[in-house]
Amino acid sequence: MDSSLFKLTSLNLNGIRSATSKGLEAWLDRQRPDCICVQELKAQAPDMAGRFEQLAGLSGHFHFAAKKGYSGVGIYTRREPSDVRVGYGCHEFDPEGRYVELRFDTPARKLSIISAYFPSGSSGEERQAAKFRFLGNFHPHLMALKAEREFILCGDINIAHQQQDLKNWRSNQKNSGFLPEERDWMTRLLHAEDAGGGLVDVYRHLQPDATDACYTWWSNRGQAYANNVGWRLDYHLATPALARLARGEHIYKGEKFSDHAPITVDYALAL
Repeated sequence: MDSSLFKLTSLNLNGIRSATSKGLEAWLDRQRPDCICVQELKAQAPDMAGRFEQLAGLSGHFHFAAKKGYSGVGIYTRREPSDVRVGYGCHEFDPEGRYVELRFDTPARKLSIISAYFPSGSSGEERQAAKFRFLGNFHPHLMALKAEREFILCGDINIAHQQQDLKNWRSNQKNSGFLPEERDWMTRLLHAEDAGGGLVDVYRHLQPDATDACYTWWSNRGQAYANNVGWRLDYHLATPALARLARGEHIYKGEKFSDHAPITVDYALAL
């Protein structure tokens, strides 16, 4: 690995205690990312104390959910940030532990790494309505951030954007994660000329035609994993200047720390 590359990983843990029991720390020791953005900690500060503040030499910064055993995000990093932002200022969703932002600012630039966990709407209409509210108020936050700084947002977005992003797209058009409204939200966010867009889906920037190889999540039902009946739910979303620095990606489908696969992108970037 070129030492000049910044190695950034994202992984939905489906519980940090579960993921570490399945070998996550040893994998991090081998892979040596510069940062790993994690989602679904399913832990609170007392659960983390003395055990999970650091992993494989990386120091963690977290946003915990108020509800025990629920949600929670974090970023583990080799280099200490200049500032840490916990939550994005939303009274409804900040208590759910969905956003942590590390800033690596210098006199010459403003740069953030973000770990975010978008709500799932799969449990029913109430949570789908909440997911739509989240998308509605998170969009202007991203646009305001883009106007003032460069950033890479890593996370479980809980949306498969295009038909090529899930195996059975025809039968999922009325299911959460592939609803037209959710996909339209992503399309606008990624539209190069739209004033309400301008972000880049880094994986698709590097792999525009990938289908079966792109999946990052598989249902625990049936033989979804064995048959690679998956969805691409985990993303790197970057401002254009940072997306242009992406040099390579890898989805580690063979690692089973959770029902999601880690996704790493290498950037020609120095923090």
